[in-house]
Amino acid sequence: MSERSKDWMAEGENDIKHAEADCKNGFYNWACFSSQQAAEKVIKAVFQKLGTEAWGHSVADLLNELSKHYKIPEEIIEISYELDKAYIPTRYPDVFPSGSPKDKYTKKEAERLIRYAKKIAKFCKNLLPQI
Repeated sequence: MSERSKDWMAEGENDIKHAEADCKNGFYNWACFSSQQAAEKVIKAVFQKLGTEAWGHSVADLLNELSKHYKIPEEIIEISYELDKAYIPTRYPDVFPSGSPKDKYTKKEAERLIRYAKKIAKFCKNLLPQI
């Protein structure tokens, strides 16, 4: 396996920019989803640097696995649960009894999840200062 931590970090940071653009344009569900994706990818960057594969899409599960190598602050763990809740319902209309995901997310929620993704990105980047 070739080491691709820079690529994972770059893609995660790009997902944050995507989330910000979606939020600005009123695509709040997609801003929430992109925030979850950003957090997932920056954590996977750390695993890449460690020389190991990270499997799955749950930010909380990835952080739990990462805690075997690093101390993860409780705040980071807590925000990961909320980010995980944006993985599926943001995209699929059959998750809710009625209505489209585009109608189920708010600007305030999108802005909060973007902040959370940025916190996790900063945490992960501090683990990898050479990136």
